[in-house]
Amino acid sequence: MIIAEVIKHLEDFAPVSTAEDFDNVGLLVGQPETKLTGILITLDTLEEVVEEAIAKNCNLIVSFHPIIFSGLKKLNGANYVERTVIKAIQNNIAIYAIHTALDNHHLGVNKMICDKLQLLNTRILIPKKNTIKKLTTYIPTANATELRQKLFEAGAGSIGNYDECSFNLEGIGSFKPDEQANPVIGTSGETHFENETQINVTFPLNLESQILKALFKNHPYEEVAYEVSTLDNANQQLGMGMIGELKQEMEEVVFLSEIKKTFKTGCIRHSGLLGKPVKKVAVLGGSGSFAIENAKKAGADFFISADFKYHDFYKAEQKLVLADIGHYESEQYTKNLLHSYLSKKISNFALILSNTKTNPIKYY
Repeated sequence: MIIAEVIKHLEDFAPVSTAEDFDNVGLLVGQPETKLTGILITLDTLEEVVEEAIAKNCNLIVSFHPIIFSGLKKLNGANYVERTVIKAIQNNIAIYAIHTALDNHHLGVNKMICDKLQLLNTRILIPKKNTIKKLTTYIPTANATELRQKLFEAGAGSIGNYDECSFNLEGIGSFKPDEQANPVIGTSGETHFENETQINVTFPLNLESQILKALFKNHPYEEVAYEVSTLDNANQQLGMGMIGELKQEMEEVVFLSEIKKTFKTGCIRHSGLLGKPVKKVAVLGGSGSFAIENAKKAGADFFISADFKYHDFYKAEQKLVLADIGHYESEQYTKNLLHSYLSKKISNFALILSNTKTNPIKYY
């Protein structure tokens, strides 16, 4: 197996095209054609993690956070980022980062937090826009069933819990091939009328190339008439944060204790308690202050995230409780999620969870 095959598994699950624009995801160090010896899975890639990979004969590190975030102008070991990258290159260790591609996945980072809290009826807190596309094409009615099925097989037509969704219209198409054409139906120089079906299917943006490949491969016409448009619809399967409900209401202090125990955090910084039961809970792994208003609008009783600044706590406005459990603590189970996923895809190579504690924050 080569590293590119592992990358394909990762990107089938969380495509890099679904990551945030500011992010730096994908293969950051190394070459995809390199033969694989083993995979080390970590939350952060540090020098100690690279050393662990060397000791365990793993030449691919799958990391949640990217070690290279902004541009590197020099590589002389002046800081921890440069030293980590140099050590990886010197020892032929590849580094792949998944970050916000997994943040945005409906079964990713935030679903893991919800599962740890045993939340029910979970849904995306901030559904992502401009990530759903629609294909419209026209085909002889006799060929419509086969093409529609091939588009479904390529990934088109999935909406929430429904597959093979399409809309179809019957009509009459016309065309006049010129002398250079080689028409499957009709005659050059003559206008031809054909009973056609208009097929409409939606698909996620990351599947566009394979959807169009299926279209061109299975359409009988020499010139395929089609349109691809981007929809404004929010994508309910993709986006930041999640919200769900506790099985049973809890008192606020009891819920805080449960959070602290579940995420093994040294402390929880929180806004003022409201003196009412907790039922609806919003979560967002990592830095989540940007989603405070979304949590309020969704009717959350608690919003669990990290990296809240002093003035962020004022934004609670006695409408919900903000609970900052720590950046590392909120994302610590992500590597278990990646390990579980890759274990189902790869059985003949070592998949090792890193033992290196990468949390830079200590509690006294």
